[in-house]
Amino acid sequence: MWGLGALFTGERGPSMVAEESVAALVGRAGQGDKDAWDEIVERYSPLVWGVCRRHRLSRHDADDVGQGVWLRLVEQLPRLRIPAALPGWLATTTRRECLRVLRLKETREGYEDGADLETLVDGGAADVDGDLLAAERRLALRAAFARLPPQCRRLLGLLLQDPPVPYSRISAELEMPVGSIGPNRARCLAALRRAPELAGLIGAER
Repeated sequence: MWGLGALFTGERGPSMVAEESVAALVGRAGQGDKDAWDEIVERYSPLVWGVCRRHRLSRHDADDVGQGVWLRLVEQLPRLRIPAALPGWLATTTRRECLRVLRLKETREGYEDGADLETLVDGGAADVDGDLLAAERRLALRAAFARLPPQCRRLLGLLLQDPPVPYSRISAELEMPVGSIGPNRARCLAALRRAPELAGLIGAER
């Protein structure tokens, strides 16, 4: 299980997050729901532009890549086998489009001193994948956390505080015997893993 502390990073806490799951958005967009499509574009445009920036594309070339990626998604959306893996699909497709554009420029213009394409990629594919995976996990964790019953959210929230909250205080705040904190924690984490957002992402990674 990934570090649940990621749930508490950023400006908003997990109890305030009510984002629709990626799988649900993909399902609605695949059925022609314009609002779902607009939400996908708004949510993941920064990812597409981020990959373009790492490949040091001009604004014009980045616009062309972005348009190409969204057009390909329109074609492929109904056929995505694992809807929750959409961010990974977008990152991979954008990276391929960026390299295609760079190769075309290399063919047409050539690069100074015979520069290799790899030297034009700021940070490389590994950095893109790492950033993508971290963001994707945070999104999935937050959405899954929001599905938990209030008692589970409160318990996990207390257990993840830094510095750690003593079990005696957790027991008093939740009116829960100290001896039942561990078993309840295990049940809450199991429920978290079963949430569609995490189940789909875990399955995709495996």
